Amino acid sequence: MFFVLSKTLGFFVQPLNFAILLLVLGLLALMVGWRRLAGLGVAAAAAILALAAWTSLGTNLLSPLEERFARPDPAPERVAGIVVLGGGLEGQVNEARGGYEMNSSGDRFVEAAVLARRYPDARIVISGGSGTLMLEGEADADTAPRLLAALGVDPARLILENRSRNTDENARFSKEMANPQPGETWLLATSAFHMPRSMALFRKVDFPVLPWPTDYRTAGDEGVGLLVDNPLDSLQKTTLGLREWIGLLSYWWTGRIDTPFPAP
Repeated sequence: MFFVLSKTLGFFVQPLNFAILLLVLGLLALMVGWRRLAGLGVAAAAAILALAAWTSLGTNLLSPLEERFARPDPAPERVAGIVVLGGGLEGQVNEARGGYEMNSSGDRFVEAAVLARRYPDARIVISGGSGTLMLEGEADADTAPRLLAALGVDPARLILENRSRNTDENARFSKEMANPQPGETWLLATSAFHMPRSMALFRKVDFPVLPWPTDYRTAGDEGVGLLVDNPLDSLQKTTLGLREWIGLLSYWWTGRIDTPFPAP
């Protein structure tokens, strides 16, 4: 139930989807003669799109998330394993074409290959099933072996977890399959904006990991302004930021994490 509700809410809080909904409601109001209500709906939709696409709102939502957890410095000399969270591959395209197309979060898998070379004895857990509610596609854990093999990673090192649908299940199923032992050092690789929620969930299931953020979307010094990025990137950043903050709050409210803004 939580999965369905989270995906449904996530759909409607996206600025573009919410603006379209307001426009549709405005048109319906206009059709029945509620002109003032129709005008409010159109104005609200325009304001939402303008804020999301033409301002630094998205950057300022993402920046505190990305700055929360840093990579260990110095990096550990030896690690037992690396957990890579899914979400960086185009499941629908890869299922149809048999390739390994990456999306804007694909840096997670590039970094996995870099870490695999840096720590040649480490096991690599790829955690990611189908996280969509309606669209069909190949799980990231099923696609990743093709990509990582092409990047020179021995498939024998991989532990493939393809059941998880969200980050909560990533943490639980990864621990179950990795079976980490006391005293071992494990790294967690995921997008920097996603690291606070991920770290909190891995702590909740008692799987000690060190953060290895990647896939940064902000420089950290953008400030507040207009037209600081191209509109499509700004819209995506706003969508990601809203979704992640709502995810943190909903996971905290339902008891899945212990604090709404996890700290190192």
